[in-house]
Amino acid sequence: MDPLSSLLSGIRAEGSVVSHAVLTAPWTIRFADGAPLTMVSVLRGGGTLLLPDGTRRTVRAGDTAIVRGPAPFHLADRPDSVRRPHSTYEIACFAADAECTAEELAGIRWGGETEAATALIVGAYRASGRRHERLLRALPPVLVVTEDAEVCAWLEQAAADAAQLTAGSQALMDRLLDWALVCTLRNWFDQAGADAPSWYRGLADEVLGPALQAFHDRPAEPWTVASLASRAGVSRALFAKRFTALMGRPPLAYLTECRMAEAETLLTDTDLSVAQIGRSVGYADAFGFSAAFKRHTGESPRAFRTAAA
Repeated sequence: MDPLSSLLSGIRAEGSVVSHAVLTAPWTIRFADGAPLTMVSVLRGGGTLLLPDGTRRTVRAGDTAIVRGPAPFHLADRPDSVRRPHSTYEIACFAADAECTAEELAGIRWGGETEAATALIVGAYRASGRRHERLLRALPPVLVVTEDAEVCAWLEQAAADAAQLTAGSQALMDRLLDWALVCTLRNWFDQAGADAPSWYRGLADEVLGPALQAFHDRPAEPWTVASLASRAGVSRALFAKRFTALMGRPPLAYLTECRMAEAETLLTDTDLSVAQIGRSVGYADAFGFSAAFKRHTGESPRAFRTAAA
């Protein structure tokens, strides 16, 4: 499994609350779910995202914004809306004391249906275990990607169909949001250039790509620089030099980081034994894995699992 697919497996729209909102200015929406990620797709109109640190990002028709949580943030028709009379809405359905449900919000239409109205699709994503933290570390506080107009029209129609609350509508919207998140993040990583994570840049490299894909597909194999260079079809020296230049560390250091990150996830999110986890990330026995894990994290696997519980 490639790194992006692996990281995305830790965050899903399972049971997510989705709003298809049509708003007439002036208005503000406060997002108070505390969700790890919130996605806002602007189908028509636009507004300004107001983040807690003072960041402001304009979003227009065709833009999809992904905001990293959990701090509350606002979306307003214009930046000064919060300081003048306006219609105020809040999405906080993941909160422990929230009374709203997906059925109550799905397909809601706030305000009137006019040419000047702003239409949005909003989805909040739940986390499932530790893996999502690695994805969040790779993202800025907010990112904005511009989608094709045809994509927006299709997304609005799909959301409208899912909002009819017929059999399977929740599952349909969940999968729609998962698809939209993957597409948006892939587009952003493609556009980010040097700001994209090194593992994403490496996968796109014609030399490193095949070797990285082989490692991420089978991390338990006893990979060496020579065997990875063979996958890449270049000499060991050339592979090591290119890898270090693009990825920012030598090949074996990267392999160890990936294996330890996966081990941390398995220790936190599963009941597998230390020996089983060690074998799944490429160590022949529990002793060798425990020693490597302690060198990398400063504590034993069992101590790490206990502290994370």
